[in-house]
Amino acid sequence: MAYRYSEFHDGPDPLAPPYDVRSALDEMGDAILSGSTPLDALRDLLRKGLPGVPGRRGLEDLLRDVRRRRRELRDNTRLDGTLEQARALLDTAIGQERAELFPDPSDDARFREAALDALPSDTARAIQELADYDWRSDAARQTFEELRDLLRREVLDSQFRGMRDALANQDPAAMERVRRMMADLNDMLDRDARGEHTQDDFDRFMGEYGDMFPENPQNLEELVDQLARRAAATQRLLASLTPEQRAELAGLMEQTLEQAGLAEQMSRLGDALYARRPDLGWGTPERVSGEQPTGMGDAVSALQELSDLSDLETSLRQDYPGARIDDVDEDAIRRALGRSAVDDLGALRQVERELEAQGYLRRHRGKLELTPKAVRRLGETALRRVFSSLDSGRRGDHDQRDAGTAGEPTGASRPWRFGDEQPIDVVRTVVNGVRRGAAASGRAVTLTVDDFEVAETERRSAAAVCLLVDLSYSMALRGTWAAAKQTALALQALVASKFPQDAVQIIGFSNYARVLRADELAGLEWDMVQGTNLHHALLIAGRHLDRHPDFEPVVLVVTDGEPTAHLMRSGVPRFEWPPSPETLALTLAEVDKMTRRRATINVFMLAADDRLRDFVDELARRNGGRVFSPSTDRLGEYVVSDFLRTRRSH
Repeated sequence: MAYRYSEFHDGPDPLAPPYDVRSALDEMGDAILSGSTPLDALRDLLRKGLPGVPGRRGLEDLLRDVRRRRRELRDNTRLDGTLEQARALLDTAIGQERAELFPDPSDDARFREAALDALPSDTARAIQELADYDWRSDAARQTFEELRDLLRREVLDSQFRGMRDALANQDPAAMERVRRMMADLNDMLDRDARGEHTQDDFDRFMGEYGDMFPENPQNLEELVDQLARRAAATQRLLASLTPEQRAELAGLMEQTLEQAGLAEQMSRLGDALYARRPDLGWGTPERVSGEQPTGMGDAVSALQELSDLSDLETSLRQDYPGARIDDVDEDAIRRALGRSAVDDLGALRQVERELEAQGYLRRHRGKLELTPKAVRRLGETALRRVFSSLDSGRRGDHDQRDAGTAGEPTGASRPWRFGDEQPIDVVRTVVNGVRRGAAASGRAVTLTVDDFEVAETERRSAAAVCLLVDLSYSMALRGTWAAAKQTALALQALVASKFPQDAVQIIGFSNYARVLRADELAGLEWDMVQGTNLHHALLIAGRHLDRHPDFEPVVLVVTDGEPTAHLMRSGVPRFEWPPSPETLALTLAEVDKMTRRRATINVFMLAADDRLRDFVDELARRNGGRVFSPSTDRLGEYVVSDFLRTRRSH
């Protein structure tokens, strides 16, 4: 058996590795952390295209190509081409007839010349009056028949794509077959309206007339859709002409169908198609500006394509309620932009499906949400970015990939015992199996329980970590909100992977304070309320520390303003600006309690207000903590570095 190999062209590379949706999730994460909803972030990703995949177009690129194609069609289409051709052929036939009559001195010749002079200026009426004219000139008769054949082919092609070529040889039998097809088509539509149509009826119809429908519809609905779109485009062509041109072309169409014996059947078909698809914009004018005349069939095809491109543009914009990428018609994309665009669309659809299939996104009550798995991924990504921004001299043991489950490895190992939580020392375990089975050389290595060894680790002290994040509206106004959320996610990921024995609690505060779960942190929005209630946040943090009395306390505060609210005994917050002495006193009282718990409070100050600076200086004086003023893009680096410094000191 012989095989031939050549370069693959039909679609995407079948051997290419599957797209890693994690990079897409990371791209979405930046938008989500900046305040976008998961749905908006996904739409933004699909609009821009896939990160890390060169050559793949996003919806914006496809939309740009669709608009370019629409401009090309408008700039190269002129709708009155058939009228111009008909007028030219009519003038040619009349000129040939006059040339034949001029040498003849008879009264009959003068009478004929007078009849030609009296022809109306309207092309349709002139052709109608010449329908029974007995031409003297054979050349004029042939030209007039050429005119009638042109109109017959163009008019039918405006209703049935490809009919112009099918009737090119002027075969009467072909015309009779068209009449039978029209009658059978209308009968089939009538049976369908009565509920009597079957797929077998359609298959028989296509078996006899399938060559007249080059788009190869698979059922009656597809056929109706194709015919209705073309009929609607014909009506849009008429509506786009001037009133004089419209009347002239409509007259030519009516006259042509009458002469072909198709007027009644075409009227039945038009009524049936409109009743089934009244939504296609029948009679809506279209503006085109081409200079080269276009035949009626080609003009209708251009208007039909313009309509399809308009629908395609709407679906690609994705700016309507409930929009999904599945709304984009793949067949319309293929017709407009080719196979490569279909592949690009398929890649975008795959990303949306894979994000849900791989457990990163879920739909809950019609709303798109991040899953806990996605939030963990965003935290890990935020942590990697923080570590990548740290210089190598300060990186230390930040890479968490070799961290043990029960502490730091010491480099030594020992035999495994039931109940051990330490990681398996794979190298020592395999070596033990090889040594034990050395006598049976040539056989596969088998392991027994006695071969297993575990890596010894040093158990670290545990810490109770409290990260207090300002949720007030000023964080959004200053552009620090996304950085604060990313920092919180990074710290959460660091503790979960590097310090699993620690107890971390993230507390958000505005007019109230509340504990934030990791899975709600990514999609969290700022609070459009007045108040920076650090007093309440410190109260909640104190309870967390009290629940873990044997843990080392770590308290980190991220804020851009001094306390402007406190919690009253009734549980209702009270806001005052400038900050009231009572608010400051109650907040500093909680600071003193933290000091007595041996909890150092480190503050990350995201603004340089004098009031905020005075407050944090007093806090540091009372508590002994440190004050940082990082730029927004380095907030995560400062917080994570300070946390690691604190943990290493214990």
